[in-house]
Amino acid sequence: PLVADAEMLGTPDPELASTMGFSGFGKKARTFDLEAMFEQTRRTAVERSRKVLEAREREKEDQTEKEFRIPYTASSVSASRPTRPGSTLTEREAVCSESEDNSNEALSGPSMQSRSSAKVPAEDTDDDDDDDDEDEDEEFIGPPLPPGFKDSDDDNDNDDTEEEDNNPVKKIPDSHEITLQHGTKTVSALGLDPSGARLITGGYDYDVKFWDFAGMDASLQAFRSLQPCECHQIKSLQYSSTGDVILVVSGNSQAKVLDRDGFPVMECIKGDQYIVDMTNTKGHTAMLNSGCWHPKIKEEFLTCSNDGTVRTWDVNNEKKHKSVFKPRSVQGKRVIPTTCTYSRDGKLIAAGCQDGSIQIWDRNMSVHTKFHCRQAHASGTDTSCLTFSYDGTVLASRGGDDTLKIWDIRQFKKPLNSADGLPSFFPMTDCCFSPDDKILVTGTSVKKGGGSGKLFFFYRETFQKLYEIEVTDASVVRCLWHPKLNQIMVGTGNGLAKVYYDPVKSQRGAKLCVVKTKRKERQAETLTQDYIITPHALPMFREPRQRSTRKQLEKDRLDPMKSHKPEPPVAGAGRGGRVGTHGVTLSSYIVKNIALDKTDDSNPREAILRHAKEAEENPYWVAPAYAK
Repeated sequence: PLVADAEMLGTPDPELASTMGFSGFGKKARTFDLEAMFEQTRRTAVERSRKVLEAREREKEDQTEKEFRIPYTASSVSASRPTRPGSTLTEREAVCSESEDNSNEALSGPSMQSRSSAKVPAEDTDDDDDDDDEDEDEEFIGPPLPPGFKDSDDDNDNDDTEEEDNNPVKKIPDSHEITLQHGTKTVSALGLDPSGARLITGGYDYDVKFWDFAGMDASLQAFRSLQPCECHQIKSLQYSSTGDVILVVSGNSQAKVLDRDGFPVMECIKGDQYIVDMTNTKGHTAMLNSGCWHPKIKEEFLTCSNDGTVRTWDVNNEKKHKSVFKPRSVQGKRVIPTTCTYSRDGKLIAAGCQDGSIQIWDRNMSVHTKFHCRQAHASGTDTSCLTFSYDGTVLASRGGDDTLKIWDIRQFKKPLNSADGLPSFFPMTDCCFSPDDKILVTGTSVKKGGGSGKLFFFYRETFQKLYEIEVTDASVVRCLWHPKLNQIMVGTGNGLAKVYYDPVKSQRGAKLCVVKTKRKERQAETLTQDYIITPHALPMFREPRQRSTRKQLEKDRLDPMKSHKPEPPVAGAGRGGRVGTHGVTLSSYIVKNIALDKTDDSNPREAILRHAKEAEENPYWVAPAYAK
């Protein structure tokens, strides 16, 4: 019965099959040529075993050569590593390791991948199965390494790191520099986002410029420039802790917050300047001096102003400040804060004041100061910068009295260390800590033609001057050492923003844009004369068809009539001998009419002599005066 069933299934009724959808059952079974398959398998096996044998022979030859040629020194032992039969670097791995070496210049010494690939090369895909068993029993060639022996490469690396620890100057990334041209006036503000991808610069020319390291080529052009505060100098720029918004502090009384692309997010409210008690106003009433973001709370920021207050704000509430801190002098009078900052954990708020004091409050208690140093700097000078170290225990202050001091806020009576003879002419001269917290950096100011502005590096523990960089022939105002990039940004008094970096020690940042070649400047394909297609026009009216816009452009460029730039209309007041467009006032209308062309082209001599006869007959001015 089974055979019968099989026969039935093998040859179904065609009508039933089409009705029930069994049409696939009628196909023939696939046949296999077993002899051909066996023959192919045998050939493959022979080929494979031949390859394995050749690889083994080659390995034996290499081993005997090494035994004869290389003496058994420690270095040769470290150099000879186990090689596997038939092992060669695959082409892809070789390319990978090569590109890895090129791109990872930042790592000192050979890259990890290239080392590991040198020690354990990739195996051929053909002999995976055969080699696995042999590899288990395989040992190093030559005698075992001595117990205290290290690889020579590792030795060098360790020496280098020890040397760097002993000599902090080697950690300063200053072997290369790039110069970003912000403008011609002082670069008074610098900001880098937390990832180090974008730099913003602000200056006395009211401009804020955005620089994208990944998007820039070697021409080093800013991708955006704007004036967020109209005609007010930019005092401070800073990205928030998440890098999505920017705080702009300018010479007016209202701080602004912009997004990453420069579009406004919020503007602080202006206070009522007729109220005496500054606590009762909703915002600042005088020029701002400085500002910064809370290091942990991304919506909160801090500003200080000439109205004698330090205020905290919330980005989501622009109608009123969060809290007010009022610095006071020894006599209890109002004193102006010139700089302000948060501690690294955001729990303390510090302000440097014009009476030379540094006052520190608990962020949640705005009435009394928690720490107070009355005579930190000379009275009447602008303390231009306060900054906390990364470990949060030390505060550095840059005074307008040409000094740089560091303080332990727990013992706030006298500074731990101090350096003087560092001239500062700007109310925003910076100081900052290195990423490892061991070096303190600040810039110096110079008068015009008085030498070069310098960047000084001091050892934090002893305050010994480690190093100096001559930046440019103008003052060094802003400095910023980014911990992720390990690059130093400097803003100068002649409109430059310089970036110092080291191809090995630094990451990304300026390294990304210097390797890109300048884009070829293509002539803008401007619209040429409109070409009107008129197929049925008479030959005398038909326009010649334009073959190429570029050729036409070149022709038009040579034509003095077509390439003449028309005078732009005069906006506002007139200039250059041209009267401005007359507005609604009567005086402007009269001036416009007076200036209308009423020139007399006749000969001026004839014009005067026309009156000669009348003057002779009827003298009125000169003759009667001399007659008496």
